[in-house]
Amino acid sequence: MSTRGTNFFHQWLANTVPEAAGTDVISVAELTQKLFADAKALGISSTEIEEDTGSVYEAIFDAVVHHDAGG
Repeated sequence: MSTRGTNFFHQWLANTVPEAAGTDVISVAELTQKLFADAKALGISSTEIEEDTGSVYEAIFDAVVHHDAGG
């Protein structure tokens, strides 16, 4: 992940996951699309985000599940 992609991804998760706790699989897919749309609006490519993350969907899913489990 580029530094810019890393920073965007982590900030986006911090702002989005608390509101998304308890979402279902379809909602995670929608969050993934929203992440890429928000990144694109700032000129950040999906490649910049995916380089180090692998599956962005799985990263968002894990963040939502662990946030929900952690309270």
